[in-house]
Amino acid sequence: MLSALEKDLLAEIEIDFPWALIETFATIVREHPDNCNRAADIIAERLAEHGIPVTMHEPTLLLSLPGDSAVHVGGTRFRAKAPAMSVAAPAGVDAELFYVHSLPESLFKYSRDPAELFGADFVAEGGVERIAGRILVTEGYSNPAKISLFEDWGAAGVIIVNPGEDIHWGSCSTIWGTPDLDSLPRKPKITVGIVNNPDGQKIIAAAQAGKSGRLVTNLEEGWFKSKLPMVEIKGSEAPEKFVLLHGHYDSWDVGVGDNATGDAVMLEIARVLWKHRDKLKRSVRIVWWPGHSSGRYGGSAWFADTFAIDLDENCIAHTNCDSPGCRWATTYRDIALMPETEGFVKQVIHDVTGLEATTKLPNRSSDYTFNNIGISGFFMASSMMPEALVAEKNYYYCGGCGGNIAWHTENDTLEIADKDVMITDSKIYLLSVLRLANAALAPFDWRAAAKHIGATLDAYQSAAGAKFDFDPAQQTMRLLDARLAAFYDRAEAGDLAPDQANEVIGDLARILIPILFTNQPRFTHDPAMVVPLLPAIAAATKLGEHDADTLGFAQTQLLRGQNRVVSALRQATRRIEMVLADKAAASAGT
Repeated sequence: MLSALEKDLLAEIEIDFPWALIETFATIVREHPDNCNRAADIIAERLAEHGIPVTMHEPTLLLSLPGDSAVHVGGTRFRAKAPAMSVAAPAGVDAELFYVHSLPESLFKYSRDPAELFGADFVAEGGVERIAGRILVTEGYSNPAKISLFEDWGAAGVIIVNPGEDIHWGSCSTIWGTPDLDSLPRKPKITVGIVNNPDGQKIIAAAQAGKSGRLVTNLEEGWFKSKLPMVEIKGSEAPEKFVLLHGHYDSWDVGVGDNATGDAVMLEIARVLWKHRDKLKRSVRIVWWPGHSSGRYGGSAWFADTFAIDLDENCIAHTNCDSPGCRWATTYRDIALMPETEGFVKQVIHDVTGLEATTKLPNRSSDYTFNNIGISGFFMASSMMPEALVAEKNYYYCGGCGGNIAWHTENDTLEIADKDVMITDSKIYLLSVLRLANAALAPFDWRAAAKHIGATLDAYQSAAGAKFDFDPAQQTMRLLDARLAAFYDRAEAGDLAPDQANEVIGDLARILIPILFTNQPRFTHDPAMVVPLLPAIAAATKLGEHDADTLGFAQTQLLRGQNRVVSALRQATRRIEMVLADKAAASAGT
């Protein structure tokens, strides 16, 4: 149910001010930093019209800017796009073509086993060896895990056949943000081209006929100064604590649905909250990222690195504003969020729209840059086209633009944006940020996350069978469950001071999110590849595949991974016990 304040602020949302930004951005190709920096200045100018101060950071980012590319087969030139971070080959890579059938993109996120991916026949027929030195042709998108695998198998190049008439830009690097010395060796070392489906079918036929081809790609790669606008709207009671609302303003081509609409939504929320800043208890920080498309989340990674300690100590949660306000996007299905935020997000969507949202765990994408710090997050995209309409239009899956297949193409123009949908989505983002800034008790339920941890432990134990014992982790998890129940009973009854309870809720995020979603240490960045929950012990799912020669290695990995999980669960349990003990001591003293 909406409060009087919430109703008043939602009623302030209007369309003319943000829509003007969309119309302007629809004329600016926001790929090269020169145009992106001009776009950042425009955001700052629009904010200044309402007296909103802007801090303009200027990080230097490693960017990869695709240029004109092509595939040549038998005297025919096929138009292509090179994914960002692939290797430029202006003189062309010449080799025999080799076709590998399409596979679900998700498989490449979890496996590098050729038999598991392509079947035993593929291995028996020397498929991996036949890829070496050839230009591999396969369907799908420029999935970083896929490209990394084919590079390891020795492919001379890769041609990706997209599913439709258009070619979708993308990136093929597994490195999140600007590389450091540890991640630099993972930088792609292979030439990749993307073609549309009609042309791709001809190239596949040529590959099946044993023909050769040439892959020509052009990219400009280097270090670029990139503007990053930030607005900070200070709260009146705890100004050091803040909610982070963020989205990228660079795009492929003019990128209206991805992400001029998001830029405009954030602009409008900044206007409304600045006007009513005296009604905020905590602060709201709104940031527009550069380097999302051509830098593999370079802007948000720079921000996470540069302000890591501030984020660690003060950020309540982050919410990503990407591709809201697109035509036909009238449902809220598969909303990406971390489990502790699910009840909160569903309630926000229902209070604005009256609709029931469905949810999923977040992919490793869309500027979810703060997992390793341990910050609760929700939203990637927001509204999506109804599944029935997607089927009626014979669309294939696209993660942005509300499901419109103009995503990451030259067709993502002004017609993709929808004023009515944009107003609704703006209200959803505004209400979520406002409630977090003003909530007496942070509305995140770690009991929901604990259920995911417990269920994952059970699944891993079932997969491991007698070959590994997860009982230490399961026992620790049961104790944490009990402590969480006691903690929320007291917090929701008002038996704990809100500041005290909120500190615990924030500390649980810093402890549990890294073990749930990351492999790498805190304050680093995991690769841009999805991993299973509790990745430190995910090897349990394949324990049965190991023979006597390798089983001991796998068990050693699981032992070390379980130690990490148990330690984190115990740390979370002790954190709760401390506040419960303090309360008990205070009660005894009275």
